[in-house]
Amino acid sequence: MSLITETNQQYYQGTQGFRGDGSTLSFKTTFDTSLVFGSWDPNNVNYALNNFKLYLSSTGIPGDWLEYTSSFSVNNNSIVFPSGLAPANGMYIVVQLKVLDGGQYGNTDAEKAYGQTVENNYGSYSYISLNDAIENFMVGYVGDGKLIQTVKKSDVLFHAKRALQEFSYDTLKSIKSAELTIPPSLTLVLPQDYVNYVKTSWIDKAGVKHVIYPTNNLTMSPYYTQVQDSKGVPTQDNFGEDIEGTSITQERWHENNIQQQAVDDFNINYNNNGEWIGYVNWGELYGADPQYSQINGWFNLNEREGKMSFAGGMVNQLIILEYISDGLAYDTDTKVPKLAEEALYAHILHAIISTRAYQPEYLVQRLRREKSSKLRNAKIRLSNIKIEEITQVMRGKYKWIKH
Repeated sequence: MSLITETNQQYYQGTQGFRGDGSTLSFKTTFDTSLVFGSWDPNNVNYALNNFKLYLSSTGIPGDWLEYTSSFSVNNNSIVFPSGLAPANGMYIVVQLKVLDGGQYGNTDAEKAYGQTVENNYGSYSYISLNDAIENFMVGYVGDGKLIQTVKKSDVLFHAKRALQEFSYDTLKSIKSAELTIPPSLTLVLPQDYVNYVKTSWIDKAGVKHVIYPTNNLTMSPYYTQVQDSKGVPTQDNFGEDIEGTSITQERWHENNIQQQAVDDFNINYNNNGEWIGYVNWGELYGADPQYSQINGWFNLNEREGKMSFAGGMVNQLIILEYISDGLAYDTDTKVPKLAEEALYAHILHAIISTRAYQPEYLVQRLRREKSSKLRNAKIRLSNIKIEEITQVMRGKYKWIKH
């Protein structure tokens, strides 16, 4: 049996068509993506929950499709029309999953199915869902004559989620990126599924990234900002708790223009016509700390408020924040690359056996070694090393690096 179940039209366009016969009320969709149904009525607040739209046409030609907004329901991924309202014989019916460009159905932008349900499914063949991985484990590793005779499915689910979290930190491709604009407050709220940052960069007019570096010891965002009286003693509210104020340190950091100063120091080597006139400050940067000798700007994390704080002069700058998530924030994230599938099974097997009483130590150690070996193989496979790309990079590495 083929592993690919969607047609090309279902995969690329997110559409599936049917023909009415005047009597059929239920039309079964076969998308890999389950239909999400809130309401058929556009005036109902739950209508926005739908991940699809339904269209009808008597001719099936472009420009003749109308969104169907009369009563219907969804049952087990089937579109079900009410009794007595079956589509007429020869009527064209299309289920359109939401897609970024709205799809090719509907006469107006308001009718088109805008969203990204279809795009979320692109490239999905390289993954299996966490539920499928658990089912496969139950079939392949649990039962008579196997290491695990019986196990609760909830235990397998727990260890599978823990494995997915651990893999996300250093094995899986779990780095996410968000395109953001720095507001006048010079602070950005961290993404909801943020665990740790990887890199932050501002984007120039050519779309090129310029790395923004952490402040390290340059400044910091204090965790506590108690309001003090004239003697320096923290003051309390009516409930006996310290009164928190705004951070003066962070305000001063936002008000400075250290980035512009660095740019000005660099541009002093050019005349008014933009022509290079030599190193005006030649030798004056001797002993400068390399981590601060750059003009791309700085950021620091405000752990207390869950925000990123940026240096003055970066207002309205477009940035890309690359960060790590644990892969479990949303249901759609709970998927495992097929290249790491065997490592996941080995992790679950070792976790279950090692936490059971009266298990031979030699067996636990063997499974531990197998887990480590398969995890190492998964890292190599997912590293996506291409010999041509390495060769291209190494062509410029014949020069000596002096330090």
